[in-house]
Amino acid sequence: MTQDFTPEDIAPSPPSQGNGRRSAVVTAGANRAAARSYLRAAGMDDADFEKPMIAVVNTWSSVTPCNMHLDRLAKDVRAGIIAAGGFPIDFNTIVVTDGISMGTPGMKASLISREVVADSIELAVQGHQLDGVVCIVGCDKTIPAAAMALARMDIPGLVYYGGTIMPGVVPTAAGPREISIQDVFEAIGARGAGTIDDQQLKAVESAACPGAGACGGQFTANTMAMALSVMGLSPMGANDVPAVDPMKGAQGHRCGELIVERVFAGDTARKYITRASLKNAAAAVSASGGSTNAVLHLTAIAIEAGIEFGVEDCNTACEQTPVICDLKPGGRFLASHLYASGGTRLVTQRLAEAGKLVNAPTVSGRSLFAEAAEAEEAPGQQVVSTVAQPFSPRGSYAVIYGDIAPDGAVLKLTGHKVDRFEGPACVFDSEEDAFHAVQDGSVGEGDVIVIRYEGPQGGPGMREMLQVTAALKGRGIHDVALITDGRFSGASYGFVAGHVSPEAAAGGPIGLIRDGDRITIDVTARRIDVAADLTARRAAHTAPPLNAATGVFAKYRAQVASAAQGAVTIPNPPPAQVRVETKQTQEA
Repeated sequence: MTQDFTPEDIAPSPPSQGNGRRSAVVTAGANRAAARSYLRAAGMDDADFEKPMIAVVNTWSSVTPCNMHLDRLAKDVRAGIIAAGGFPIDFNTIVVTDGISMGTPGMKASLISREVVADSIELAVQGHQLDGVVCIVGCDKTIPAAAMALARMDIPGLVYYGGTIMPGVVPTAAGPREISIQDVFEAIGARGAGTIDDQQLKAVESAACPGAGACGGQFTANTMAMALSVMGLSPMGANDVPAVDPMKGAQGHRCGELIVERVFAGDTARKYITRASLKNAAAAVSASGGSTNAVLHLTAIAIEAGIEFGVEDCNTACEQTPVICDLKPGGRFLASHLYASGGTRLVTQRLAEAGKLVNAPTVSGRSLFAEAAEAEEAPGQQVVSTVAQPFSPRGSYAVIYGDIAPDGAVLKLTGHKVDRFEGPACVFDSEEDAFHAVQDGSVGEGDVIVIRYEGPQGGPGMREMLQVTAALKGRGIHDVALITDGRFSGASYGFVAGHVSPEAAAGGPIGLIRDGDRITIDVTARRIDVAADLTARRAAHTAPPLNAATGVFAKYRAQVASAAQGAVTIPNPPPAQVRVETKQTQEA
């Protein structure tokens, strides 16, 4: 671990903010007496007006195990802030739970909620001119949303993840078996195929989620929690501790203390969100076999911070970083097992030793390599290997292009060893139609399932297709590919390509594919093509009307950028970062 800071990749530290009293514009002077009157009613006194005011933004909700314990974690964060000389100010924002909304119209709200959460954090913090922020997050979209808000505001801040759920346990003839929510979705497919009955399905359903915490595999929540730790925006080790672990409280207290330190030091979020740290985060996603959603989220965070970083950078990270973690959905273990084995520190140490990371600052006040040096590997652990002996020599996904995806698509590489797939298209204009076709046996081995009009605009909201991929797995259908302008859950695995851009609703070529067209997906060449004259078809093509959208859904459809641009809603995002096709790349 000798590689140090890269000057061109790491932004300079911002000017010191003195004692961190950005909030003085609200609390200081005779003209602010009315504001102080309100604040006195809320519990502040004369001494408190001299302290940094720290927002504790919480995504607590009783609707989901991912977030239902975050109100308790906030108590420890507040105590840490007070102990370090700050004054905590609590705000709440929303959460939309993928696991509950999956396969329903409600899933259209999931990605949209990322933007709403980021906006609400910005509005609450900027509206009260607070000095720093701790974002307490629990599930998939709240984690990147917090990072996006901090990147946008560029004030002192950090992200504290509520932690993974513990495994569920079901009895089997061979003894107790650990399971996660992934097993429930696959059991739905098995029930549809008739290989299990209602009683067996209920047994899995009842056991999979034993208490508080986010989905247990290296799905999107745990992927992004690791990414932010390696990025330096979350304190190393804090996110790893499972939700119900007794050590979680101490980590919350530590986060409260650290944010006050960062305020007094004048260290704002963009000290940690840099091109170098985004590359580090992408490498960690690849090494852990993480979710393809990370491509969308890291790109969005970069855009919010004004950093040139996109899908091609994510692909480069996967080309250069093998999978060294044996984690679900493609592997054997869950995030709680990773924590017991050595956690993100151990993964970071292995990557740093192999030269796959550069050193960078973190919100702990220590460098990334200094944090990694303290990794403690559990004797005999089997979760984390080395770069020299990886579980897969290539990373967890690839960005591909071609007739179907001129601006790119993200192909999942974990959970299979297929390098090339060719088959006839089975085309569906919604996730529901595709799911019913899988369940009634209309789709089978050798097919390429195409699900379109599920992109950011088309959905609107870019739903995940876990219901479909899990049903395929549960029915025992393995020799099949799936492409979509929607997304995939971190729990999905198999030969699947999402984020196809441009999407069908924006006139993308995926909207021109017909049943029976021969589609070829080539990992080595990074190509996804169809044997059809799409140019001729376009002249006669009439797109179906988009489904009606009102309220926030209509607003999102009107504002959202493509998946290749992170599906952000801020004005004027930079152009999509697209691979430059040359004769050499086409022949690769």
